[in-house]
Amino acid sequence: MRIFDPHIHMTSRTTDDYEAMYAAGVRAVVEPSFWLGQPRTSPASFRDYFDALLGWEPFRAAQYGIAHHCTIALNPKEANDPRCAPVLDELPRYLVKDNVVAVGEIGYDSMTPAEDTALATQLQLAADHGLPALVHTPHRDKLAGLRRTLDAVRESALPPERVLVDHLNETTVKEAKDSGCWLGFSVYPDTKMDEERMIAILRAYGTEQVLVNSAADWGKSDPLKTRKVGDLMLAEGFTEDDVDRVLWRNPVAFYGLSGRLNLDVAGTEPTHEGNSILRGAPKDPHEPDPGPGGGDEPARVPVAEA
Repeated sequence: MRIFDPHIHMTSRTTDDYEAMYAAGVRAVVEPSFWLGQPRTSPASFRDYFDALLGWEPFRAAQYGIAHHCTIALNPKEANDPRCAPVLDELPRYLVKDNVVAVGEIGYDSMTPAEDTALATQLQLAADHGLPALVHTPHRDKLAGLRRTLDAVRESALPPERVLVDHLNETTVKEAKDSGCWLGFSVYPDTKMDEERMIAILRAYGTEQVLVNSAADWGKSDPLKTRKVGDLMLAEGFTEDDVDRVLWRNPVAFYGLSGRLNLDVAGTEPTHEGNSILRGAPKDPHEPDPGPGGGDEPARVPVAEA
C-alpha cells in the first residue's frame, strides 16, 4: 500500500514517526503551515517557520525515504492578530518556491472580518501564482463556516476545482461536494473523523476527489491514521484500486495542479546547513562502552532506501 498523507504537521513529530510512517507505506507528505499553539507576535517568526518548512523538514523527511512538500499561508487563527497581518505581504516571496504546492492553510477559525480579508487575499495570491488552495473549515459552527468559505471561493478568481476544503465531516460533505471543490477529511483518535465514519462517507459519496489525512500535530493525533483507513477500506470490501485512489492518486492529482510536485526522494547531504538529525557522533565499535551516563547514546541509523 502506497500512501501520500496530504495534510500532516511533521514539525510537531519525531523521527520515530517518520520511521513508522515509512514502514506503514507513507512515501510522500504535504505539510501545511499552521498555528503552532504558542501565538506568534511578529512576521519574523513566520519567516523562520516558513524557511524550516522549505529546508530543514524536507531534509529530515528524506532521511527516512519520504518526499516532503509544504503549503504556505497566514493561518486563520493568527490572521486576527494585527501584529501578524504583515505576513500577507511576505507571502509572494515564498509562493514562488519549488517545494510549495499550494496556498494554505487558509479559511476560517472564528469567522471574523480579519479572517474574511486574509482568506480573500490569499485566494487571490493562489490564483496569481498558479497554485491550488488548501482551506481549513472551522472547528465550531462547521456548516456556517463551510458556507461562508464556499461564498468566498465563488467570489474569488480561483475556480473550485483548484480548492481543497479540509476538515469535513457528515454535516458538511454534501455541500462541499456539490460545490466542485476537492474533499479533505482529517482522521483523529478522539475528535474530527474516525476510520469507521470515514468508511461510511466513502460508501455514501464515493472516492472521487476525496483526500484522507492524519493532520497529525502537537495534540493527540496519530500519523498512521491514513494506513488504518486503508486497512479498514480493504476489510470492508473496497478494492485495492479504491485504496490507491484515495491514499495516493487523489493527493497526487490535487497537489499536481501546482506543477511542482516531485515524488522522487533525492539523496541528501549528511547535514542541512551544518546540522544533522543525529545527536552526538555514531559510536566507534573499537571504543569501550562508557556505560550509563558516560556519553551521548548512538543515534538511530535512518532508513537508507527510498
